[in-house]
Order: sequence, then structure tokens, then C-alpha cells
Amino acid sequence: ALPGHLLRGLLPLLTVFHLERAEDAARRAGLSTQPIWRKLWDDVMKTRPPNSESITCWRKKFLETFFSNVLHGVLDVSSDWRLNDRHFSPLLHSSPHVSQLTLCNMLQGAVELTAEHNHRVLENLAGSLRILKFQHLLSCDQSVKRSLVLLLHRLIHHGSVSQVSMYSWPVPDTVLLVLILTMSAGFWRSGNALACHSSLCGLCREEDKAQSQESVQEGAGRGCNAEREGSGGESQKRSPEEANAPMNSVLSGHRSPPLQNPVCEETSSGHTSIQGGSSPHTSSEQLSCHPIPPKTRRRLKPAVGRKRRCLRRSRGHYADPEDLYDFVFTVARENNSGLLDKTTEGENTENCISSSPGSPCTGHAGCKKRGGPAGILSLKAAHHFRSVSTLELFSIPLTGETCRTLSNLLSSWVSLENLILSYNGLNANISCILSGLRALAHHPECRFRVLRVSDVFSHMPCMELVRCILSALPQLHTLSLSFDLKNQLEGSRPEVNPNCSKAEIPESCLEVLEIRFPREPLHTAFLLPVLKASKSLQQLSLDSATLPCPQELGLLLEVLRECTPDLKKLSFHDVNLAEHQKEVLLLLQDPGLQEITFSFCRLFESSTAEFLSEIINTVKRNSSLKSLKLPGNRLGNHRLVALADIFSEDSSSSLCHLDVSSNCIKPDGLLEFTKKLEGHIQQRGGQLPFTHLRLFQNWLDQDAETAQEALQRLKAMCSVVNDAWDSSQAFADYISVM
Repeated sequence: ALPGHLLRGLLPLLTVFHLERAEDAARRAGLSTQPIWRKLWDDVMKTRPPNSESITCWRKKFLETFFSNVLHGVLDVSSDWRLNDRHFSPLLHSSPHVSQLTLCNMLQGAVELTAEHNHRVLENLAGSLRILKFQHLLSCDQSVKRSLVLLLHRLIHHGSVSQVSMYSWPVPDTVLLVLILTMSAGFWRSGNALACHSSLCGLCREEDKAQSQESVQEGAGRGCNAEREGSGGESQKRSPEEANAPMNSVLSGHRSPPLQNPVCEETSSGHTSIQGGSSPHTSSEQLSCHPIPPKTRRRLKPAVGRKRRCLRRSRGHYADPEDLYDFVFTVARENNSGLLDKTTEGENTENCISSSPGSPCTGHAGCKKRGGPAGILSLKAAHHFRSVSTLELFSIPLTGETCRTLSNLLSSWVSLENLILSYNGLNANISCILSGLRALAHHPECRFRVLRVSDVFSHMPCMELVRCILSALPQLHTLSLSFDLKNQLEGSRPEVNPNCSKAEIPESCLEVLEIRFPREPLHTAFLLPVLKASKSLQQLSLDSATLPCPQELGLLLEVLRECTPDLKKLSFHDVNLAEHQKEVLLLLQDPGLQEITFSFCRLFESSTAEFLSEIINTVKRNSSLKSLKLPGNRLGNHRLVALADIFSEDSSSSLCHLDVSSNCIKPDGLLEFTKKLEGHIQQRGGQLPFTHLRLFQNWLDQDAETAQEALQRLKAMCSVVNDAWDSSQAFADYISVM
């Protein structure tokens, strides 16, 4: 109830606890606390956050980072008087503002968050957290994994987390990795060795109680009907609770997991069958892109031992830690039956990228006829909870076994909308991933829309991979493929699959297509079927492609005009366009394009002054072009100054964004460009559509005073984004490649 002028003077003197409580009062008084939170950031964090110009709420940014730093023990709250308040509980009071959280190393953060004294903190996170990240993980013991299980269960299955990302795990703990993937997909074995019944959350207990009561009622009704019909089998003599024990066992941690099919079956060949009627060796390798590692084979223990552990578990004792290994790798082995069950009946597996290992199992008649895995809990028996919509794996090697596991999870992951796989060393295993996505695409509730794959080596030609993906996933909205190099062994690429290359691509929903070629030639003939099938394409990005002949770019432009009427954004990066000036001008006059990018395309390498004038005049006449990005084209000072004429008085241009990053621009050239722009604004009566200028990595440090003057005058006209870049080292690099 303080007057506004008193509140304005009081706010900077408050601790974080009281500043939070005064937020509503400040808003009612028309006061902004953003400068105070920004000063708190500078004083406490002592770093400049990345993309600081895009931060809209410094209060949220500070409290979210503060939470993470306190959780990981890198910030001492006694270091600043504004944090050291006896009323202030650092984790509890900042947790409602945390929308993304990163857990690192030995997962100490998971242990802390699941501790009893942080129960309210975890409840807050369940409502606020949207993105959960794991970075630089290390192997950990069973108690830490138990904490992780409970954390994932609360934040994903009963929380609001929609994205799980894992980064930089060069030697992943396979069990831990698959555990995170499995729980992200919504599966949880509530009775496993890692989650004893006393640790179950209240939400599960309530759900278990409700479902148990419903099962009892339904079972009683079925029992009465069965007795009236007079059928007298042994199953009808059981009580309703016994009849529903298998389902109840999965849904509740108070009961042990059910014993499944008979523990082992002898095949006609005499092998012990763990899965679907085939031997452990055969059934696992049938889907493998590479042979199963010896260590994995040793893990697949005889079924007799498993039966004994299950019996012990039914008496209330928990199994040894290897039960978790059995559980997570059951996911992979279920590809023999589960994946095929989710594909359409009679679908020809030759439509996959290859019919080699990695495709769904079709070699054994028993794969479909026989039951699921025996003696260990399968995904069909595990309870299915809420799952995330975005999965990102960056710089984590994925073995054939892990790919099969992920493939099986993907096949029924109906909530998944975005899959991002970066530098996972997939190679031929990408066929395994696509098998799961193909099965998912046939699910009536499938929401999968975005696939991004990047890696060092490409397993097959990029356009061939694009065709195969779109044939399998016509509902995709965004497809991004990026490869650094061709396969290291020239002869190691598979032969082109005739079924994939000859088959017509079905009409797709593709809106965004991004391809980074590993220095492969761009043949328009290969791109043509993709563009014909993508009538809704709005954005096309071609990176690091080579043009095999001078006519190729002209052919591409013709195809784009004919096949993609809705194309709005076109980007070329690291494509040599020095000899394609005519095509560049044609693109700049295209009335349909709103954003054009020529990034590091050597536009002015062998051009004349007339070419620059033609570019300026073309853009001046194009009223539909909103964004022009020209980074890395050696504009220099004089070309930058000339570009200011785009906004002259006689121009009909609607250009809003201009990117001239990495163009050897010096402070004096920027100042001259600024003065010329100011003159055009005066001629136009102060009206200018130009709103954003990007100036990253230019030589503005050579004269700080002149650069500062130019930037200040520019910021009075538009939003300017630049950086403090040291050009001295970069200059040597530039000279070396001239």
C-alpha cells in the first residue's frame, strides 16, 4: 500500500525474498522490477548470459539460474546480503520459476531433489519444469539410479516435462541411458529393484487404489456372468483379485510384478527360446545392424535363473541389480514381435532403407505367433504413463543394441513430436531408427512432425536418405539432415535400394527441408521428386552442396517455381555462387520469397560494380522481400555503404532485416553507412521499414570510438545485434584462405 515514489526507492533495498513478495505491488503501481533483477544478475552471477538481448524477463532468468547454481553447489547464498535471508529457502522459493533444468555428472542434483526435505521443491518443479537436460553424465550406483527413477517418474509421468535432452556422453552407461529413454517414453516398471513400494508417489497410490477397485468390480461381474453360463474352468474359480493380479501387479508397487509366460520354450532346433520362439542369439541379431557385443550375450542369462528370481520377488524380496538390465533390453528384444504388431498388416519390409539387419524381424514364423518375452517384465506389461513430446540426443554414441531399444520405444511413442539425433554415430543403424518411426507413423494418434539428424559421416547419399524418410514418414512437417563428410570408406556405402529410389514419393506435409551435404553434388533430378511431393514446402535450406554444372542452379530455380508455390524462405550456405549472378538476381526478384540467405556463397568474388548495382535495384523493386542475409560474402566497407541505397526515397522495398555479419566491415565504413541511412530517413519523412541489423564478427574493434558512435546512431533507427569480436586472430585466418 506504499505510494509509488516510496516503493520505487524501496525496491532496490529489498532481499530476493521480499522483492518477490513486492512484485505484485510494483506491477499495480506501474513500476518495473526488471532493472533490479538485471543488476542482481550482474552482481551475483558475474557473467553475461548468452543471447542477453532476447531475454524478456530478468526475474525468471535470475531465479532459474539461481536454482541451478544452488542445486549444484556452485553458488553460496551467504555471498550476497540480498540472498542471505532467514525467510528465504533458495530451492523452494525459486523452483516455481524453473522451466528448464540441467543435471550433470553423477546426478547429485537428482539425489538432492528426491530427498524428503525437498518434497515441496519437487512438487513445484512438477508444475513448472518443461525441459529436462542431462549433460556429461557418469556411471552411478544403484541408490542414485533409484533417485533418478523417482525424479523422472514425478517430473515426466506426473509432471509437465515435455522435452528430454542428453548431451556429451562419450561413453554412455547403457543401462542408465536406456532407463532415461524408457521413462521418457512413458514406461515404468513400478515393481523393479530400483523403486521399492515405499517410494511410490501419492498419485500412483491413488491411481492404483482406484484401478484396483474398478478391477474388483469388473472381475466380480465377470465371475457372476461366468457362473450363470455354467462354465467351470479353473480360471473361473479364482477370486476377482486373483483374476486381475497381473494388471494390478504392474500398476502398483505394493505387489510384485507378474510371472509371465513359461520361462523357457524349446524350439524345434533344441535352442532355449527367450523371445518369440527364437534363440536369444538369433532373435536379438535379427534386428541388429551389427552383431551383438559379447558382453550383451553374456547378460542374456538362462531363463531358469530368471524364474528363480521372479519367485523370490513374488515373496516380497527384490531382485539383484541385473534385473534392470533385463528390463531395459527387453525393449530392444521385443522388436521381434512388438514392432511388427504396430505396422500395418502385410507391409513389405523392403520399403525400408535396406532389407539388411535393422529392419523388423520377418525371418521366424514364431515372431508373431508366440507370446512376448518370458520371465522378465516387458513393455506390454509395464504401466504406460505420460511421455515427453521432444527427445534430443547430442554427441552420444548409439550402439546397435541401443538403436533397437530406441526403435521399439519410438514405434508406440504417440506423444512424440520432435526427434533430434546429433552426432550419434548411427551410420547403418539409421535404418533401425526409421523402422520404429515407420511403425509410429501408422498409429492413428501419431503426432510426430519434426526429424533432425546430423552426424559426421553419411551412410548413404543425402537425397536418397531424404526420399526414404519422406516415403516412410509423409506426415513430417520438418526434415533436417546434416552431414560433415562422406563415409570414410569409399566402398562402404550400401547400394541404392531400388525399392526406395524407384518408388514414387507419396504426397507429404513437408513445410521445412534443410539439407547439409557432405560436399556432394546437388543434382536437381534427384531433388525434383522430393519437391513434387512437397507442395506445402515453405522453407528450403541447402548447405555445402556443389553444383556439378553451370546449368544446375537454373534448373533448380525452374523446379522451385513449378513445384513449390508456397515457398517463403530460401537459404544457400557455403555454395559457390560466384559464377551464378543471373540466378542470384532471379531469386531476388521472386515475388513469393520473403527471406533469402546467401551465406558464405562468394557472391562478390569475381563480380563487377554493375552486379552490386543490379542487386540493389532488384531489391528496391521487390516489395515482398522482408529479410536479406548476406554473411560471409566479403562486402567490405564500400559495398556496405552502397547497400544503404536500398532504402532510398524512390525505393518500394519492405526489407526489415539485413544481416551483414562476417563481411570485413570496419568502423569508418559502418559510420558512413549510418550517415547515408540517416539521410534516406529524412528524405522519406522519418518512415523506414528497416528494423534489424546484424553485425557479428566484423572488424569493429579496430577503432572503438568510431564504432561506438556508429552503433549509437544506428540504434536510434533500428535494433542492432553485434558482438565484441577480436579481429586480430581472425584476420590471419582470413588471409590464409583468400
